[in-house]
Amino acid sequence: MKLSTPRWWYVRDSNHARVTRTLLKPASWLWAAVTANRIARATPVDPGVPVVSIGNLTVGGSGKTPVARETLRLLRAAGVEAQGLSRGYGGTLKGPLRVDPAVHTAADVGDEPLMLAIDSPAWISADRVAGAQAAVAAGAKALVLDDAHQNMKLKKTLSLIVVDGETRGDEWPFGDGSVFPSGPMREPLKAGLARADAVVILLPADLPEADPELVATFGDLPVFIARLEPARPPPPGPQVGFAGIAKPWKVERSLIAAGCDLVDFAPFPDHADYRPEDLRFLAGRAELHGAGLVTTEKDWVRLSPEWRAKVVSWPVVARFEDEAGFAAFLLQSSR
Repeated sequence: MKLSTPRWWYVRDSNHARVTRTLLKPASWLWAAVTANRIARATPVDPGVPVVSIGNLTVGGSGKTPVARETLRLLRAAGVEAQGLSRGYGGTLKGPLRVDPAVHTAADVGDEPLMLAIDSPAWISADRVAGAQAAVAAGAKALVLDDAHQNMKLKKTLSLIVVDGETRGDEWPFGDGSVFPSGPMREPLKAGLARADAVVILLPADLPEADPELVATFGDLPVFIARLEPARPPPPGPQVGFAGIAKPWKVERSLIAAGCDLVDFAPFPDHADYRPEDLRFLAGRAELHGAGLVTTEKDWVRLSPEWRAKVVSWPVVARFEDEAGFAAFLLQSSR
């Protein structure tokens, strides 16, 4: 499913899109019931090594993959042979398969596993248990699961919830608390937090601190603050930006905050498959403005080699404010 995220999902005032919210409520109740039943009936399998789950409570857009990449980096820097594991959303291959960025494309394995594999060993598997077993057989001493909070196939040593900490005006990470499709929640907040061991609040580089009200939402759970920072400056000169992620407007904000001369911006649905006509449209906008084309690393890996040569990738990384404290928590909790 290629999802175009409604902005009203993230508005706390339930008067926004009131009729639409009301009409979608029965589907939300069904979604929540099915999810709760699936979680309750699961019998997790222990793969024999620590399992760190990186997940969230909302449908897309929280920054799970950058946090998973950073978690892998910190574990490996501490000498732990940690490897990533994803279901490979958006790819045609089912696995278990170790991702090779030199061989596989986003169409094969999905964009997010391809990003994980740039820095660390990463696997895809539609069957998480089979994927874990394959990774352990290949030498993994710890597993980092990307997008797995609602997947109970594997016994988890540590469950981290990633929360988009960007709150501006009426925007709120959980909206009014409604479950999909009448809101952004995958499951009710209380139910999701009950299975969490800690929360990572991911802030944009230009937001000075996390909202105290948001931090208080998580009660006694440990809360770690991370920032989504540009890995390098945006390209010089006028640029036409585009992004196919759950919250494309955040990319537009971030480019401008980083000093990009952004003359136009085009949003696409999450995990968008860029059609030739889409790319011709973008190239036409760039030619009109005498500008270059810039997009996220996640979007860039989905482009063909021909179009990668015409578009600049603007990667971002997650960096923890208390990196040493988070690394120590990881190591202590995942032994």
